[in-house]
Amino acid sequence: MNKIFHIASVVVLLFLLACENTHAQAKLKAANRQFEQLSYIEAIRLYEDFLRDAKDPVTRQEGLKKLAYSYRKMQDSRNAERAYADLLRDYPDVESENYLYYAQALASNQKYKESQKYYSIYGEKQTADLRAKRYTIALMDMGRFYRDSSSYKVQYLPINSRQADFSPMFYKGGLVFCSARDETGTIKRVFAWNQTPFLDLYFVPDTSQLSIHNGLQSAQALGGMSASNADAPAPEAKLTKIEEFSRVLNTKYHEGPMTFFKGEQKVVFTRNNYNKGRARESKDGTNRLKLYTADLVKESWSNVKEVPFNSDEYSCGHPALSPDNTKMYFVSDMPGGYGGTDLYIVEYNDGTWGTPVNLGKEVNTEGNEMFPFVDESGNLYFSSDGHEGLGGLDIFFAEMKDGIAYKGVSNLGAPLNSEKDDFGLITDAGRNTGFFSSNRKRGIHDDNIYSFKRECRPLNLIVYDAATKTPLENVDIRSVINGENQDLKVTGLDGSTSICLQSESEYEFKAIKEGYQMNSITYSTKSNTGQQTTLEMYLEKSNSSVLKGVVKSELNQKPISGVQVTLENQKDKTTQTVVTGQDGGYEFEVKPGADHKLTAQKDKYATNNETIGKVSKNPTQYQNVQGMYGEGDIFKLNNIYYDLDKFFIRPDAARELERTVLPLLKKYPDMKIEIRSHTDARSGDSYNMQLSENRARAVVNYLTQRGIDPSRLVSNGYGESEPTNECVDGVQCNESQHQENRRTEFRILAVK
Repeated sequence: MNKIFHIASVVVLLFLLACENTHAQAKLKAANRQFEQLSYIEAIRLYEDFLRDAKDPVTRQEGLKKLAYSYRKMQDSRNAERAYADLLRDYPDVESENYLYYAQALASNQKYKESQKYYSIYGEKQTADLRAKRYTIALMDMGRFYRDSSSYKVQYLPINSRQADFSPMFYKGGLVFCSARDETGTIKRVFAWNQTPFLDLYFVPDTSQLSIHNGLQSAQALGGMSASNADAPAPEAKLTKIEEFSRVLNTKYHEGPMTFFKGEQKVVFTRNNYNKGRARESKDGTNRLKLYTADLVKESWSNVKEVPFNSDEYSCGHPALSPDNTKMYFVSDMPGGYGGTDLYIVEYNDGTWGTPVNLGKEVNTEGNEMFPFVDESGNLYFSSDGHEGLGGLDIFFAEMKDGIAYKGVSNLGAPLNSEKDDFGLITDAGRNTGFFSSNRKRGIHDDNIYSFKRECRPLNLIVYDAATKTPLENVDIRSVINGENQDLKVTGLDGSTSICLQSESEYEFKAIKEGYQMNSITYSTKSNTGQQTTLEMYLEKSNSSVLKGVVKSELNQKPISGVQVTLENQKDKTTQTVVTGQDGGYEFEVKPGADHKLTAQKDKYATNNETIGKVSKNPTQYQNVQGMYGEGDIFKLNNIYYDLDKFFIRPDAARELERTVLPLLKKYPDMKIEIRSHTDARSGDSYNMQLSENRARAVVNYLTQRGIDPSRLVSNGYGESEPTNECVDGVQCNESQHQENRRTEFRILAVK
């Protein structure tokens, strides 16, 4: 009897164990199904449930590994740290990338010493991966990432919602940004990855509305020095208007980062592989990201097209255009890259896209590079988790020349970067103000948009007469960084002026005043404590004069930065060279008794040459304005009008051509232009197009008859497609209003 009972007990026990194992396998299978579908929130719930009772070491390792990875993809660094700690403690022989992911999670939680340890272990296992070496070295001197932390004021914006808000872009005085908010009040599709709504594009029309929420921490805390109130409730946004950007561009799938061409009539934007009501997937069943363009026609976006280098098999997104719109930077995980996602550059000329080129290992790493932005000077900003930083994605900066980061890349440091993900930065050429995105969680969950403004490091500079030691007023003080002019200040009655300095910079200050010899002095802010500092300069008497000038665009009379201005003494052939800053200004000391040649040069602008006659022996100040013509500039010829239905050159039109275009083409023999002719809206479209083409050819013929090489001239008619006023089909206008639309313009195609 006892024997039978013993056998029965064993059978029952085995049955229970088998049931338990089968139940555990079912839980793991369900979790894996969600994991493979990238439904990480649901996968996390199922893996946590499975691991509570998991006993089999093989399946437990699988569950732990996928749980940790799911938390990583959800950007939940605290739970990722916990899961990876358990994984590596119990299964130290697990694949080496898990050591990297653990090191990254530790860095995102500001546990830098522990992070350094696991980066070192990963480096021993994967000697070819430079991330381990970069971060191991960087973590030895974390202070360098905080040296600039007092230079910026970072503030949370009231446009943020309780969902993700990120990647702002300048548009018509406002900001377009990506958001998972639901402003429609209707049922919105949910993204399985994190159970949040799909992203759409939203617009705040006026950045002056972006008043700052007062209940935030200091800029230093926002920069990653504190995480004490990461889960504080989100403040309510109090903006006049936040609106859906475009119902044409927004779809039921993700719309993401975008950028606008000059004139803001054309856009490039990121979207899931979905167009004209149809979604497409890769061979592995993934709906990838693609880049699309669209045109603004009568205040509505239309003509949505894919760029030709998209693919169903890999993603392309996050566009950024060069200042002249001839190059586009973007992100892709296409085959042949260095890591997860890389930055690429592609040429764009007259509506035609070239072949994408990888930016190379100077920019791209074994990790992920993304969210590029190009400022007015052509400098590149991007985010990366492969270059050394504070943790997560950090924002980096690179000066670009011909698509090459010729000076390497530099981390912007705190407070623009933190231990979390920081990305989607947009700014001016001087990085004085701007916006960026971060999930540093100052007030709400997920990504938020922040503003930043450069704070001043004051310097009090006093100029004295070297002989009398008395203060000198009206002395021009020009700040120079890396050979490029910055601010121009003038000393007051006490000989002093206050200068706002950038941190971590090497300055040269030039003091110029007529009757004195120019003097310069260097100054470094790399060791500046941020306190008020006084600097003294001394000028010696001389008979030198001063030449002051500004370089402006002939198109809009705005100052041009980055122009190399050279003054050559025609007597002794000595030269002085400066590069203009944002104010387009320059100053030179000029000696009496000699002619001087002044040359202004910048890529894609016509070179200007001017002779300055013999300078007076009496010290004086000369004023000069240099106007420059740039490629792509369009100029309206004010008096080139046509009689109705005619295309011959009227006498008033001939006088205008003789006064403006002919002298310009003769002054710049390498300049090529397009003659653009327009009609009014009367008559049919095809008739008007032919009429405008005839008018443009008439101007070209007139110019060639007066000695201009026809290879320098292109004629195009635009019909009634680009009116300057409201006189379109069906609108009643008087004759003078119609005549405004019957016009000719010229566009500069090429200059030297």
